Amino acid sequence: MEDAVTLLLVEDEPLLQNIMVAGLEDAGFRVVTAADGATAAKSFHANADEIAALITDVRLGAGLDGWEVARRARQMRPELPVVYMTGDSAADWAAKGVPKSVLLQKPFAIQQAVIAVATLLNEASSTITHNS
Repeated sequence: MEDAVTLLLVEDEPLLQNIMVAGLEDAGFRVVTAADGATAAKSFHANADEIAALITDVRLGAGLDGWEVARRARQMRPELPVVYMTGDSAADWAAKGVPKSVLLQKPFAIQQAVIAVATLLNEASSTITHNS
């Protein structure tokens, strides 16, 4: 998986994080994980050039939530593909989500996450190609 696209997955529920990692790796992605917003922000800051997309749960317990993690990541990389996952915060997406992001309502099939990330990555790649 040396040439695999790297994703940052932020999920505070270990079981769901493990399921997501397995599904994303099966789809050919390399996955870096964080279980809370502060760790996610630090990990993204340290690896911003390597991380191609962010997948984050919205509710991450105490500290930074997924909305803020995505905003901070977008400050560094304005075109970063972002996929939000939520069980109950979908109504806040329009007000709190970053532009050109995708929201997956829990529960969802892992393939939905794979398709969402792949679609956003293809759109970002297409934009970069056309703007060069």
